[in-house]
Amino acid sequence: QVQLVESGGALVQPGGSLRLSCAASGRFSSINTMGWYRQAPGKQRELVATITTGKSTSYADSVKGRFTISRDNAKNTVYLQMNSLKPEDTAVYYCNADVRISLGVSLNSWGQGTQVTVSQ
Repeated sequence: QVQLVESGGALVQPGGSLRLSCAASGRFSSINTMGWYRQAPGKQRELVATITTGKSTSYADSVKGRFTISRDNAKNTVYLQMNSLKPEDTAVYYCNADVRISLGVSLNSWGQGTQVTVSQ
């Protein structure tokens, strides 16, 4: 019913930058909050950043000042600009969206994930 497709993951050197994208498609009336999460090997999935429909943002302390979340409501797409990357940013990054299917019905959806590896 709703598909979230991430792209942009790659291998990058410490100090480098990457931009992740996540596009939503399917049958829905609107998208509320969108966000990025990540999961490193052996660790729990953690919140990275979120953005509301009105473009209010929040960030994990570990990425503040380095990552920027944004969205294009017309394209149903959320982005994550990641600068000054560190090896500890290595993880699978997942897109998440609170999607309004119809009046009173919402669905929390996840993408399939995109790998980000920060290494020399």
